[in-house]
Amino acid sequence: MSKDKLKLEVYRDRSEMGKAAAGAVAERIIGLLAVKSEINMVFAAAPSQNEFLDTLVRNKEIQWERINAFHLDEYIGLSSEAPQGFGNFLRRKLFDKVGFKSVNYLNGSNGGELMECDRYSKLLGQFPLDIACIGIGENGHLAFNDPPVADFHDKSLVKVVELDEVCRKQQVNDGCFEALAMVPVRALTLTIPAIMSAEYIYCMVPGKSKAVAVEKALKGEISEACPASILRLHEAAELFLDADSATRIV
Repeated sequence: MSKDKLKLEVYRDRSEMGKAAAGAVAERIIGLLAVKSEINMVFAAAPSQNEFLDTLVRNKEIQWERINAFHLDEYIGLSSEAPQGFGNFLRRKLFDKVGFKSVNYLNGSNGGELMECDRYSKLLGQFPLDIACIGIGENGHLAFNDPPVADFHDKSLVKVVELDEVCRKQQVNDGCFEALAMVPVRALTLTIPAIMSAEYIYCMVPGKSKAVAVEKALKGEISEACPASILRLHEAAELFLDADSATRIV
């Protein structure tokens, strides 16, 4: 199936979805490394990525030492050791499990957010993204580009954003925080143009809580009101769903 340019695949459950997505990403990595000396990848950090990441790290054919790794977004103001930090999530699930050539962390814990945006933007300029592994939020966000702050024509690659309440509630729903008051209100995020600059995009979106966002992304207008709708314009993007997240489109 497809919607505009976006390829769409639906699987029975989260496990099958994660395995299929990991297989597709691994195949792409291996293919790119057959013609490039190294590649650059960015990863989302969320429970929705668990099955995908758990399968990907077990692949023995991937030459991880030829991959430069980035991540999509990070809270501002959390302790550098906080388990909810997205860099720490990816460290546990991915970065500490395989030997990347480099791992480039977004740092939201030490102040100087604008300097950090500039630093990370320069890294992305130096290491253009080959593959983006992402998800979609309950409000249709990509990374932390919530509808109020998403900009399809953003001139920045990385920016500081205010998180909307739906986004912050999702962090509680996902079990990352015990209460809404504990969820930071600001974050660093790669912008929509930064994500769309990746040569290939793989988007993993399981769960009933994402069904409305998936419907809006695929059936609504392509607009910042549902940031994920922009994926329909990418030349090489694939959306992986499970039966729960696909309930409103099939």
